[in-house]
Amino acid sequence: MTGGASSEHELIRRARAGDQDAFAELVMMHADGVYGALRRFGLDADEADEVAQEVFVRAWRGLARFEERSRFSTWLYRIAFNEAQRRLSRRPSSRAEPDPDRDDDPVLSLPESTELEPDAQALDREFERTLERALDELPVDLRAAVVLRDVEGLSTRDAAEIAGIREAAFKSRLHRGRMQLRALLEPYLQLEEG
Repeated sequence: MTGGASSEHELIRRARAGDQDAFAELVMMHADGVYGALRRFGLDADEADEVAQEVFVRAWRGLARFEERSRFSTWLYRIAFNEAQRRLSRRPSSRAEPDPDRDDDPVLSLPESTELEPDAQALDREFERTLERALDELPVDLRAAVVLRDVEGLSTRDAAEIAGIREAAFKSRLHRGRMQLRALLEPYLQLEEG
């Protein structure tokens, strides 16, 4: 199907009528984005796989309640955010060891640019790993704000809706998250300048 939003609208309409193939197309359109967001919210690869499946099960069951006041992807991110928070809240309070598979995750890897020399590509990958480790250090609510707005590129309005808070509160979280992230990345940035 072509046509972007109109084709997505048609898929939603068909899926609401019980067309499982239409819903499968919606899943294919959004699966990578949901999985990537779950990873950036702090879930490891196995957790993200499980939770992504739960997100789409919940979306299928709740499709009749989706009023299309926001984009379908925003609605999915809201479900993913809630499910990630639920999973993270069940973790023991001590910080988990870093996931060695996280660095090899193709969904989290930035696409390699054919315009960059090999050393620049290596620096891009190194910075991405450094950024992921720094995001892991942020408190969950601040990490979610930074991920939704700066990594996923959602509008402040959509990101605040997903987080379930007012825009002003979201902006405050985003600012605090950015400041903490900057402090965590400062040593890396100083090495790059020197």
